Amino acid sequence: MSGHSKWATIKHKKGALDAKRGALFTKIIRELTVAAKNGGGNPEANPRLRTVLQKAKEANMPSDNIDRAIKKGTGELPGVIYEEVAYEGYGPGGIAILIEALTDNKNRTTAEVRSMLEKRGGNMSGAGSVAWQFSKKGLLLVKKETVNEDKIMTVALDAGASDFSAEKNHYEITTEPHDFENVKKAVVDAQILLESAEITKIPSATVTLSAVDAKAVLALLESLEEHEDVQNVYSNAEFSDEVLQELGG
Repeated sequence: MSGHSKWATIKHKKGALDAKRGALFTKIIRELTVAAKNGGGNPEANPRLRTVLQKAKEANMPSDNIDRAIKKGTGELPGVIYEEVAYEGYGPGGIAILIEALTDNKNRTTAEVRSMLEKRGGNMSGAGSVAWQFSKKGLLLVKKETVNEDKIMTVALDAGASDFSAEKNHYEITTEPHDFENVKKAVVDAQILLESAEITKIPSATVTLSAVDAKAVLALLESLEEHEDVQNVYSNAEFSDEVLQELGG
């Protein structure tokens, strides 16, 4: 897992910032609707819906909003039809960027995402140009101060985790997507507090950025994440401790 730690930390920090934005509920509602449409409204039989429900809970979304979103997905209530789209491109410093969106107007979203990339030193590329650099994985973060390393490592690996590492401030647990729920449950059952847990995309290799490029990349990633249609933004950017300190990270 070497090389992914700073990327994961930055992504987690930006995820926390995103939770403060007014658009968060809109994003979660869309995810709930699409998850229910594709896999049904029963979270026990729909892992994707179960994951989004946990996200909604963490965001303190009212149950009425959740129920309506799911019913729109299952067709019990009328609603907008969203299309899942992915965009690939490059950013400052040559980093690869993978963007996942849910939209009711693909032409509009495509034009807006392309414009954001180009305005901040990036460009959109063709399908398949960067996606191969990312693998779908489960990623769980645990603060070091909350648990002994031997305990968390044993619990995680015994439950099926594929990788474990001790970083500066936290432990990182990586799983295959099909093992994610089992590992997460094992950690929770062991009364270990999770800092975050999600199915994400992890790059096979990272690009270490200079302070100048890092600042431009963070601005670009933030602008993309703020877009209402964008659900997830992944990059292979890595930020050294020195650069993070210089940027106030």
